[in-house]
Amino acid sequence: MGWWRYRCLPGRPLLWPYRSPRHVRTHLLRLSGPLLAWLVYLWLGQLGPRPAAMAAIVAWMAIWWISEAVPLAVTSLLPLVLFPMFGIDGVAGTAVNYGKEIIFLFLGGFLLALAMERSGLHRRIALRVVRRVGGTGPRLITGIMLSTALLSMWMNSTSCVLVMLPIALSLLDGDGDPELRGRLTVPLLLAVAYGATIGGMATPVGTPPNLVFMELWRDRYPQLPPIGFGRWMAFGVPLMVVYLGVVWWLLTRVLFRVPRQPISTPAQVQERLRALGPFSAAERLAALVFAGTALLWITGDDIALSEQVTLRGWRSLTGCTDLTDGAVALLGALILFLVPLPRPVDQAGNGPPYALLDWKYAEANVPWGVLLLFGGGFALAHGIDESGLSVRLVATLQSLQDLPHPLLIAAVSGLVCVLSELGSNTAVASLTLPLLAQSTDAWGVAPETVLIPATLAATLGFALPVASPMQAIVFGSGRIPVRQMVRAGIWVDLVGIALITMLFS
Repeated sequence: MGWWRYRCLPGRPLLWPYRSPRHVRTHLLRLSGPLLAWLVYLWLGQLGPRPAAMAAIVAWMAIWWISEAVPLAVTSLLPLVLFPMFGIDGVAGTAVNYGKEIIFLFLGGFLLALAMERSGLHRRIALRVVRRVGGTGPRLITGIMLSTALLSMWMNSTSCVLVMLPIALSLLDGDGDPELRGRLTVPLLLAVAYGATIGGMATPVGTPPNLVFMELWRDRYPQLPPIGFGRWMAFGVPLMVVYLGVVWWLLTRVLFRVPRQPISTPAQVQERLRALGPFSAAERLAALVFAGTALLWITGDDIALSEQVTLRGWRSLTGCTDLTDGAVALLGALILFLVPLPRPVDQAGNGPPYALLDWKYAEANVPWGVLLLFGGGFALAHGIDESGLSVRLVATLQSLQDLPHPLLIAAVSGLVCVLSELGSNTAVASLTLPLLAQSTDAWGVAPETVLIPATLAATLGFALPVASPMQAIVFGSGRIPVRQMVRAGIWVDLVGIALITMLFS
């Protein structure tokens, strides 16, 4: 009865409970997903029931992922319901995609990052880098961008921005000439977002699209040499270094009038370091476990330096070929749960945990929705193959096979970059990489020369606040006008496409 009275109040339509245009837009976007799926199914019905149904599901999930009318994690659960409903695959075959090894690698990486954040080690590292580079505008941008990139190589990029943004804002809010600080605000804050994104491109765990590629490569090309940390960093680190250098030049010399006078004195940075106190036992434990895990990641696989010289990894030396990077990450996380600390690590006074990580803290801070997003992307890729849709879609990409290889890489990278501006980079990678993998066979090119550029391009997306969480967080500071973000981001996107094209041509 209360429900009926609520809708019968004067001025409130009986069947229209939405209170604002925002609510109306959200619900219209929610309805647009299944509506578009129905239209796609009718349009592509000649392909057959299963391929047409799979195309409809792709359209449905793409609309919801891009618009975020429904939480990304909720959208990622659709394959578990829709695949059995339309005969694409059963629940058991679909659910396997939500427990792949790469998801546990990401879970282990999250737990290691949480330990670093809880111990405060990340803040000490960032401040030491800033102290070394100096206090002028270009040097501060160098320090912020470099420290963010180094952290983002191993930590979740979103977490890195959340860590570094307060430090950047504190540098801007200190004593000094307000006019100089005003000129530094936009480039310094953009340096945080750009550093986190570019740094994540250097390692397989730095950004989700890299992990999507690694899982696809492992499943689809078992006959080819695996691409682990060593092989990835062989091209990822040089790309990061060059990309950071060019972006630094754009921010400090081309796009903005960055002041050359000192903005933050060494005394201010030293004061923040002094406030952290001496190295705690928690920081030492986090550093030791983190360094050990990173070392095992980097040295696990064989690295062919030439046809005659190969550096053997510890897996081939010890015979532990089944101990994957995901298992290594979880090993490091387990150590953090088990090793006791001699004194509290919780500086907020909430009581000393028995170890650097405890389950209550991990449960509250691990982004479980991102893990579901991974699973949904893998399930989508599985469904595209299982339904036969991939065979039909490959034909639509045949027009690119006559392009010279550099133009092919540029076209693929540009297309994926545009998509990444509009939606989740994980979703974009999950949607495009399986299709490109099918196309490389028809094009007659080495698959890694197309798939890796597409993966890196999926990480791009610097122009819009909605392009990535890093962009959104920095824009949320309220200090960056949209026009300036778009103007700078387009240039950074173009530079990224050019560097990726040159690297893999």
